[in-house]
Amino acid sequence: MDVACDMISQNHMKKTIALVSALAIAASMVPTIAGAGTGNGAPSGAHYNLNIIGVPKGKTADMTSGNRIFVKLWGTDTKIMLQEGDDFQVLDANGTDGTAKFQLPNPDPNNTGTTMYSVFARALGKPGGKADMTTCATNPGSDGVFGTTDDYEECSVAVLHLERTKGKQSFENVSKELLYIYADIDEDGDLERVSLFDESLQGYFWDYDNNGLKLVQLRFYECSSTVPAADDPEGATTDTCERTGN
Repeated sequence: MDVACDMISQNHMKKTIALVSALAIAASMVPTIAGAGTGNGAPSGAHYNLNIIGVPKGKTADMTSGNRIFVKLWGTDTKIMLQEGDDFQVLDANGTDGTAKFQLPNPDPNNTGTTMYSVFARALGKPGGKADMTTCATNPGSDGVFGTTDDYEECSVAVLHLERTKGKQSFENVSKELLYIYADIDEDGDLERVSLFDESLQGYFWDYDNNGLKLVQLRFYECSSTVPAADDPEGATTDTCERTGN
């Protein structure tokens, strides 16, 4: 009887945590209708908008306001460090020195492959610019202990390739690339899939490798996505996001 009660209590706790997280995410979304009648591929409804802006050498920008992160237009990769929190927030906008920092909620606390929110992206600016965005973290290595000499960076094989082509640019669901890591984390020869902030890894970040891309728009929507299984990193992502005008 006590065991059954404990199981019911644990299930209730997980549901409560998920509900609280969902309410916090909803509260951080800006109530703007996006995609309505525009045909830009974005869902409709409230969202959080994050712009990643490429800054040419010698240029300066106001980095004290707005949902923006600045990176070098060309050259060294930028690590956008990721911090778990109740809402979306830029904590360090200046990535031109090599690192920036962004806070976001845990997208999939139980690593089920179905998210609590979804991320969409599109490349803008002058045609021809490109960038790669890869989700990475620290692997504790064979000893399973963080902070020892065999720690190493583990990056997902599901890389987000961004390119500003000519003509109209549409948003695409990039939840698989930015909210999960597909990698052989336990070094058994098979790929695993872990969501952001899973305890098997630490120090999550987006590695941003810019080659002339001036602007990437990221939008975070309160709708769920289901990403492919661990052994299918090239598979399609599906979502429940409502689109109008497409």
